[in-house]
Amino acid sequence: MTKERIQYIDAMRGLTMFLVVYSHICVFCFKAYFIAFNDVLFLLRMPCFFFISGWLFYKYGRTWDKTTVKEVISNKFMVQIVPTFIFLALHERLNFFHQLGAFKGGYWFTFALFFYFVIYILSTLALRRCKYQDEWMLLVTLVVSVAAYWYDINYHSLSHQIGWGSDVLGFLGFVTWRYYLFFFLGTVTKKYFDEFQRLTDRLIVMIPVIAIFVLIAILPRDEALLSAYTRFAMSGICGMVMVFTFFRKFSSWFTKEHLLGRCLQYVGTRTLDIYLLHFFFLPESLLSYNQMLLAYHSTWLEVLVVTVEALIVVLVCLVVSYILRLSPFLAHYLFGVKDK
Repeated sequence: MTKERIQYIDAMRGLTMFLVVYSHICVFCFKAYFIAFNDVLFLLRMPCFFFISGWLFYKYGRTWDKTTVKEVISNKFMVQIVPTFIFLALHERLNFFHQLGAFKGGYWFTFALFFYFVIYILSTLALRRCKYQDEWMLLVTLVVSVAAYWYDINYHSLSHQIGWGSDVLGFLGFVTWRYYLFFFLGTVTKKYFDEFQRLTDRLIVMIPVIAIFVLIAILPRDEALLSAYTRFAMSGICGMVMVFTFFRKFSSWFTKEHLLGRCLQYVGTRTLDIYLLHFFFLPESLLSYNQMLLAYHSTWLEVLVVTVEALIVVLVCLVVSYILRLSPFLAHYLFGVKDK
């Protein structure tokens, strides 16, 4: 039986995937991070992506017995890990082994997500008999997230002290585990969804959430661990609550009866395909023209150009994805599509 998809969830996934391509256009094709509001979008882009991943992963009443754990882990390995290494090898070729560090040549997201599944399952099993399981799992989440953030800040000094251990942590993508916080919060939101909806339906809740995000976006950064992590966590939480609530409250805009809804939903059902493919189609050849554009110092012109370039990249990825999926073999090993 085919499970019914939630249209505004697919639409939100589509938007976050577009924002990933948008960011990579700024970084790889403009060689500039602080343009076209990319630094602001950065605060919420990956938190939203991992939040939705956690929300979709949580299943009411799921029992984590040995069979379920084995089935879920093997399925996630096939979907997250196998395609990642195939595309990394295709993209990097001779440079493949030099890209097995934390960010995998850009392919870190799927790798990190697989470990989030593992961490969540292991912590659930370890704490299943605890009276306050949610609270203990939140504590585990914070320890993992803060430790990963701390390691990232102190990487250069620590790497000399722990030697080959830094290579192991690099391969595991430990610094990216900071985002596990948002994945876990996605599972909690799904678990207590009625309460979450009641809270976010109140202006007295949403106005401070929006205000906090805006303040964080405009205030200067502080590199001290406590303030830096607080900025990271609070901006991510407020950003994902804002975006998720917007899509939920205005879900009628994102149905298949509307062009915007159809487009975002289709992108949302092909997020893995686009993520894996888009690195091949980033228009880095336009770098000289993009640098000329920066000379105008017009943020809105930058937004327009980056948006158009990102839309073209997404469209090309969708076409290539459609062609590759015509082969069941390629669909299975490149995008983790289950055999029918």
